[in-house]
Amino acid sequence: MSPRGSRSFVGRARFVDELKPTHTILDEILVEVRREVAAARRQRPPAELARIAADAPPIRPFAQALRGRFGLIAEIKERSPSQGPMRPANVADAPAAYETSPLVRCVSVLTNASHFGMSIERLRAVKLGGTKPVLRKDFLFDDYQVHEARAFGADAVLLMANLLNATELQRLFELARSLGLDVLFECHEREQIETLPPGALIYGINSRSFAVRGEAYAAARAGRAAGSRTDLTTDLGRFDDLARLLPPHAIRVAESGVHPENAARVRDELRYHAILVGTSLLTATDGVRAELARFERALARGESAD
Repeated sequence: MSPRGSRSFVGRARFVDELKPTHTILDEILVEVRREVAAARRQRPPAELARIAADAPPIRPFAQALRGRFGLIAEIKERSPSQGPMRPANVADAPAAYETSPLVRCVSVLTNASHFGMSIERLRAVKLGGTKPVLRKDFLFDDYQVHEARAFGADAVLLMANLLNATELQRLFELARSLGLDVLFECHEREQIETLPPGALIYGINSRSFAVRGEAYAAARAGRAAGSRTDLTTDLGRFDDLARLLPPHAIRVAESGVHPENAARVRDELRYHAILVGTSLLTATDGVRAELARFERALARGESAD
């Protein structure tokens, strides 16, 4: 296994450390998320949510879809704090492109409205329009959000270990499993891995840092506008560092910062089972299908080189 910072995995930790944040981008996002959850409760009280859940489509096995051949969890979002707006044509084409791609194992729908331009209704539309398992990716901290995910058709939810403590992770994990949902646990640091429940199965290692101020994300957006693929909010060395700490039974998912150029290394050297990809697909100038084809070619070359 290559050491940290080798080849294309150049860490951004020094840049992040220099910021010494006190009010992070995650703090800013959570202010709006709490407002969104409060508004959703008023619009759809728990009793109404239970009624909707009774008619929810059957759950598809998310973890099982990741156990087989390496593939993508392909994401849908309108914009992001680090990269700004996605290409509207790509966002519109994404559900159909993901459905027909043999490389896409599951679909991630980022349901946050304030910073990603999405909604829980978009998740239901994606679920009803396709056949692949769907992940609700959001900043989940409340039981209501997990029930909401099931009601609107999610097959799995994302729980962030940088947002929740061990007790909260355990509670929401048990709730999700009682509803039949799989859970993707997202971690950024060693200490976060250690807080996960004993029954955790799907481990996501996210190279993107939320422990920085908004200026870092503004710099990343400016870089993208200037044509750069370098993202100063990611530290790809985490994929290597933290993969060593995962238990043998773990289903490993690499999140953020993966492109066709480094996808084969994530699979072959670091032994991840899947990569969660959104921005690379949704900002490709020649369309989401062309970027999916680049991933397919890159991964095929990696296999032939073995």
